[in-house]
Amino acid sequence: MFALKGYQQRAMDTLAAFLSQAKQSGNVEQAYSDSLKAQALPPIPYRDFQFGTVPYVCIRIPTGGGKTVLASHSIVTAGREYLEVEFPVVLWLVPSTTIRLQTVEALKQNGHPYRAKLDQAFNHQVLVLDVEEVFNIRPQDIGTKTIVIVSTRQNLTVNDTSGRKVYAYHENFEPHFAKIDQSHPRFNQLETVSESDLKENGLTSRELGKVKYSFANLLALHNPLVIIDEAHNARTKLTFDTLRRLHPAAIVEFTATPNDSLDNGSNILFNVSAAELKAEEMIKLPIMLAEEPQGWKQAVGDAVANRNRLAIEAQKDTDYIRPIALLQAEAKNGTVTVDVLKNYLLDELKIEPEKIAVVTGNQRELDNINLFATDCPIEYIITIEALKEGWDCPFAYVFCSVKQVSSSKDAEQLLGRVLRMPYARRRVIEDLNRAYAHLATSSFAKAATELKDKLITMGFEELDIAAYVRQYEQDTHQDDLFGDRTHQPPMPKSMEVVVEVASMPELDKLSDSERAQLTATTTAEGIVVVKIRGEVSDNLQKVIVKSAEKTADKKSIEQDFRIHNKRIEISRSPAERGEVFGSLPLLCAVIQGELELVEPETLLDVNEWNLLNYPAKLPSFKSVETSNLWEIDVEGEKVVYGTAEPTGRYDLNQSLLDVTENDLVRWLDRELRQADVPQGILIKFINLVVSDLLSQPELTLTALVRNKFPLARAIRDLIERYRKTAQKEGYQQALFSTEAQLDLSSEFMYEFSPSHYPAKSPFYSGSYKFQKHYYGNNRIEDLKATGEEFECARAIDSLPQVKHWIRNLVRRDHGSFWLPLAHGKFYPDFIVELTDGRMFVVEYKGDAYATNDDSKEKNLVGELWAKNSANTAIFLMAVDKKTDPNGRDTRTQILEAISA
Repeated sequence: MFALKGYQQRAMDTLAAFLSQAKQSGNVEQAYSDSLKAQALPPIPYRDFQFGTVPYVCIRIPTGGGKTVLASHSIVTAGREYLEVEFPVVLWLVPSTTIRLQTVEALKQNGHPYRAKLDQAFNHQVLVLDVEEVFNIRPQDIGTKTIVIVSTRQNLTVNDTSGRKVYAYHENFEPHFAKIDQSHPRFNQLETVSESDLKENGLTSRELGKVKYSFANLLALHNPLVIIDEAHNARTKLTFDTLRRLHPAAIVEFTATPNDSLDNGSNILFNVSAAELKAEEMIKLPIMLAEEPQGWKQAVGDAVANRNRLAIEAQKDTDYIRPIALLQAEAKNGTVTVDVLKNYLLDELKIEPEKIAVVTGNQRELDNINLFATDCPIEYIITIEALKEGWDCPFAYVFCSVKQVSSSKDAEQLLGRVLRMPYARRRVIEDLNRAYAHLATSSFAKAATELKDKLITMGFEELDIAAYVRQYEQDTHQDDLFGDRTHQPPMPKSMEVVVEVASMPELDKLSDSERAQLTATTTAEGIVVVKIRGEVSDNLQKVIVKSAEKTADKKSIEQDFRIHNKRIEISRSPAERGEVFGSLPLLCAVIQGELELVEPETLLDVNEWNLLNYPAKLPSFKSVETSNLWEIDVEGEKVVYGTAEPTGRYDLNQSLLDVTENDLVRWLDRELRQADVPQGILIKFINLVVSDLLSQPELTLTALVRNKFPLARAIRDLIERYRKTAQKEGYQQALFSTEAQLDLSSEFMYEFSPSHYPAKSPFYSGSYKFQKHYYGNNRIEDLKATGEEFECARAIDSLPQVKHWIRNLVRRDHGSFWLPLAHGKFYPDFIVELTDGRMFVVEYKGDAYATNDDSKEKNLVGELWAKNSANTAIFLMAVDKKTDPNGRDTRTQILEAISA
């Protein structure tokens, strides 16, 4: 089955933890706050948009990051952690009919990554329906199958529901409402038949006030999980009103560009950067942007030459790759139409006709074509507008547009198509890890400006654009099959930015040096084109922006200048200059006679982890029932449920006599599968837990079956506690016992790559300019402009003994250096390479944390790591001057550690 990438798994883990806490505590706002804190993100108020305790959160993933796969996985996560239903009802909302049809097709296809997780989790009891097929839902499907209905938002988002199928009365839904009357606890949530319904559906006045047999009411009756794709366009009052009408149990949004406004912005729970997608080998970066000053023929000719060059390079790759160029033509009323472009390929560039496919509204030459097939001849695809959503061929490498990209609403979709990495795996040939764009514009600076808005729409941040848009020159490529795979293509030779304003800037308000940077010319249309070389000062920006007319233009120009300055800043970094950062040894120990990297998984092997060595008991699991409520108490955490929950799963009148103890154990086994616990051992452990619970007079099998979701959570937590106990014992024995055999082996080294640093916002933005940060002053993640940690970083940066340093990332898989802890990993704040070749690791702890148990454990393992490094490494836990026993400031502590 499709395995999630690291950032995707972290997204699902974050969602699971948030939903689990929200369910158990009933406090969504606190669960959201705690989730941000756990990710070391700045606090942002949770906005409930009048949904009360219904969780409503957003996951931000840039284009190419697999949003739809995550949306599918989130159904399983939400069903288990929050809905606590065996088979949830899901409403999946998408922005267009095209995407709706593509999503339905993929979800219905057995084995497709979107479908595979659902089939695994729900034992193939999955019913996927287009919104036009909802009449096929039978009452017996509810509660026995996971039902996923895919619809556009427009189908539901209306002020007046009359005339909309989803709100209309339909007799096919009558069986679903046969037992619903005014005594039903959800009756007041359902719409009733109105006068307009009588006219619309030919009903009699006797039906007035009765529950309307509609699809919208069916959803409201069963509290669906709502998934919203591309949710940034679904943040209006009307959207919120529509969603409340459906009474969702939870809402999860997925988008590349979430709305973050104070009024109606999304509650962003998890955020992924383009750098993380690159580090996980999901997308091709950087984007190599060519300037084509001689017009569209040069752009097309260079794109063809580039594709041919890549095809030769691809023959050296270990997998089959046939590079494809996407060519964007103008519409029929334009100059370079599809026919003109195709004829140029055929007649001037001598491309064989079978290698060209045209995809427009009238010509669909890719239908039923497998572009991955080795006998497929297609190398060029000509289109005008966006290719259909779901068209996904990572063989697309070159994007060429003969029209102005900044005015094309389809350019970002086409550009997104050339970003996806073949086989989601880094290629051996470095040129095949990059995407290429040929735009018919006069200069790189102008092309980069045109491309900016499209990349932002795809989820790129300003720093991503500055770092990953590079200048392509036909004669600078190199075959590096046996060379340095970390080689970065150079930044543009001339650091220029080009903007257009309404009037000539007030040059007299500029200094001599600022005027020397600038050239301004007026076009025949009266537009002033301003070109600036070098860094744009605050004053220069102020003068240029004032020349723009519209507020939107002013903001866009300010953004252009920020990106330009960031690009200059990056070009000055040691990584960009090609310097190599020293490697660090990882802590290893002899475990079971073998030298192993010390990490959570290997710590379990120290004493041969076996779940059956621990008591299979849940003494604190209790169930208290009244006439209309029941309460579960696990470890003092109480969760109260009503008996009339959707699908009747908590109906106290159910005898459940047909469910056996073995049935419950098998269900728990499916829910609780553990990678480090053999299934036979897990089943035996579950059997023992269930048997022990049933030996208690106040618990019956019926009660356990009714409470099976809280029971599963309690057993999962019990196993996790035992796992942590085993890891702690293994940690002490492997590292700190008298028998411990430690080694910092050259077999296990961590290296920081010049081209892979998966940092994400917030970034440092203070006035002090760090000179020695390996990835540049503006790529320092989560460092405030003031405070103790900032002062520690500044002290490191200022020392002559420091060659360069890195702000270490937290939980970023291959982008972080770490040391083992009894429970998890320790990610020190700063990694420093000294001029004498030694590696220096610094963790800063403020006054409030300097002496707690967590800090003590980190200090112990850090010192142990340094002690076993044969004097090649140093570790320091720096503290505030008031906390230091000798009253030393941070700089002195660092100097003394280096010289010790």
